Amino acid sequence: MNKEEFLERYAIERKGTNSLKWDKLEERFGDADLLAAWVADMEFKVPEQVVEAIMEKVNHGVFGYTYVPDSYYEAFINWERERHGYEVQSEWMRFSTGVVTALYWFVNAFTKPQDAVIILSPVYYPFANAVKDTRRTLVSSELINTAGTYTIDFEDFEKQIIDNDVKMFIHCTPHNPVGRVWTAEEAEKLLGICDKHDVLIVSDEIHHDMTFGNHTHIPSAIVADGKFSERVVTVTAASKTFNLAGLLTSQIIIENEALREQFDQFVKSVNQTEVNLLGMTASEAAFRHGADWLDGLRAVVKSNERYAVEQFTEHAPKLVITPLEGTYLLWIDLRAYIQPEGVKEFIQDTCRLAIDYGEWFGENSKGFIRLNLGTEPRHIKQAVDSIIEHLPQ
Repeated sequence: MNKEEFLERYAIERKGTNSLKWDKLEERFGDADLLAAWVADMEFKVPEQVVEAIMEKVNHGVFGYTYVPDSYYEAFINWERERHGYEVQSEWMRFSTGVVTALYWFVNAFTKPQDAVIILSPVYYPFANAVKDTRRTLVSSELINTAGTYTIDFEDFEKQIIDNDVKMFIHCTPHNPVGRVWTAEEAEKLLGICDKHDVLIVSDEIHHDMTFGNHTHIPSAIVADGKFSERVVTVTAASKTFNLAGLLTSQIIIENEALREQFDQFVKSVNQTEVNLLGMTASEAAFRHGADWLDGLRAVVKSNERYAVEQFTEHAPKLVITPLEGTYLLWIDLRAYIQPEGVKEFIQDTCRLAIDYGEWFGENSKGFIRLNLGTEPRHIKQAVDSIIEHLPQ
């Protein structure tokens, strides 16, 4: 599906629909009249087959307890095999109400209070929250920023693990917010350090379907032909790919039998609910029928990125735009024009945008913003044009 057809069929207004992104701006930003360009969900309807599958359940009129049917396992396993080359087995799979919930479960299940957990900063802020909220010790290894392109400081990563006796690494792949799709060489070296020092790898792969150009997502469990799979715990979902976050359904994959048993024992103590009927229904339909829809979405995101990069390059050439290899989130360094302390006032009060600020992702990223490209081109044009118009010359 091309961009034009996708926009004609799926673009939708979300204001006034109890949308966190649009209808909670007053509570989150203190101003209800901003253009919402922050949290990572989208202004696009889901594939028709997803709506049809949900409506079949709605028309049946019963919303009682359910379970994960064989057809769901089949749909997800086929998706992983065909899109990512990962041959998942159903017995490895568990479920949660979301990736963030799963991160908290993993930290509690596999570490003890005060244990050290490492992240690569800047990174999706619930990673740090999951560590601090559970009374673990947060350890950060800063990514190297070279003119907007981020790479891993392997020497520092290993030193931090040794110095802090790190027990767990929470990995973001593809990386939010810096848009990296890690290469096979990078992934093998990174996970090899964890293997060398007996560090458990938690791999958040929720953005795995959103990659561009020649950049290919490699599931952590199959890096180096699966060399590290016994110490990898993966979590992913259809929610980012297909705009299903409100249906609270995520997949956990644990190949290691002992880790699965440890995880199951912990989850018994905190979660006694069944799976979400409509979440399961929607996700299965998306995995079965959503490939063409996803092609259209990726075309829209890429077009939005192209507009932003071209306009910023022409009219604000000192902005540093991180190349978008994966995710639908554009990472922008404003510091050449705006002092870090003034970014919030500039973006919110002057440009009239609600956006994710760099310091949310890491204390050394003040002065950066993250722009959500998963929206209609008119919103991207408004956001980009407003930033350009108001930047000091």
